[in-house]
Amino acid sequence: MPSSSSTLDERTEASEQATRPGRRLRHPLVRYLAIRVGVSLLLVLGVTVVTFVLTNLVPASPITAALGERASSDPRIVEAFKAAQGLDRPKVVQYFIYLGHLFQGNLGTSIQTHNPVATDLGRAFPATAELALFVIVLSIILGLGLGLVAALRHNRFADQLIRVVSLIGISVPTFWLAVAIYFVFFFQLHWAPGAGRLDPASTAPPKVTGMYTVDALLAGQPTSFVDALRHLVLPGVVLTLFTTGLLIRFSRSAILDVLNQDYVRAARAKGLPARKVVFGYVLRGSLTPILTVVGLAFGSLLSGTVLTEQVFAWGGIGQYAFRASTALDLPAVMGVGLVVGVVYIATNLVIDVIYGVVDPRVRVG
Repeated sequence: MPSSSSTLDERTEASEQATRPGRRLRHPLVRYLAIRVGVSLLLVLGVTVVTFVLTNLVPASPITAALGERASSDPRIVEAFKAAQGLDRPKVVQYFIYLGHLFQGNLGTSIQTHNPVATDLGRAFPATAELALFVIVLSIILGLGLGLVAALRHNRFADQLIRVVSLIGISVPTFWLAVAIYFVFFFQLHWAPGAGRLDPASTAPPKVTGMYTVDALLAGQPTSFVDALRHLVLPGVVLTLFTTGLLIRFSRSAILDVLNQDYVRAARAKGLPARKVVFGYVLRGSLTPILTVVGLAFGSLLSGTVLTEQVFAWGGIGQYAFRASTALDLPAVMGVGLVVGVVYIATNLVIDVIYGVVDPRVRVG
């Protein structure tokens, strides 16, 4: 028979193991992630409903856009087209047919290119992703750095100057800036290459990711890498100016709020080095609102910047959406709308996961 003291020790040890931080937080984190994933899946389903309904509310006729004026005037051709596309069935049935096609990866066929919409989007998305990654990395470095300087130099000359820069960045229309920069640096100064992702005489590197700079590095083609990077600079600068201005304002505000917190004052009163206070307390405390803005900005960039891509003939999601909308290519428009919705949902899901990892209060709450 075990003694009462050994039984008490075993119970105490089991209690300590159950209350260790890793074990105590494991279940709240898993529950938090499960809830976020479930909500995201419901939102994706809602996006399919919204995309289907809004596309069907468009006053333009998809039959005329697909068949043309002459063919759409023939009742037999129209009836055959409706039967082939399922347009002769009730809207509810059409939606479930559309949903079934989505589960099979079928987004329809583009009226303009006659290619599967999924194929067209698969070709366009890497171009937008390359531009978005370039812009968001540069914007985080500039926006967070300048926002930190502005907050630490509150109401001084550096703060006033950085605030003016951020105000210009978020106020200048992006489409106007794109045209102006393209005209000055390409037509007037000849410092930058023309539109597109590569020079007309250049050959794209072997496709691995679809992002020319990455694929050129993987293939060991420095000339192609430099060419792709030079074409990336102008549209990247246009989008970076706005995104950096946005991040400066939000990071400055978030950091100022944390600087006034009691635990920061206590850290300073203890005599901790200024660098440790800034990076260990201030930046960590202001991370949550900054992550929110970064996630929204990155989702917007991944969704395609229509006018910038059109000005620079970038060949991404934005340019594809512009051409599809002007040609009344409804399957392509629906595909772009679905991709944009999924991109925003996926981006917010990643940000929520990061919240739960870096801030225990979020997952417990």
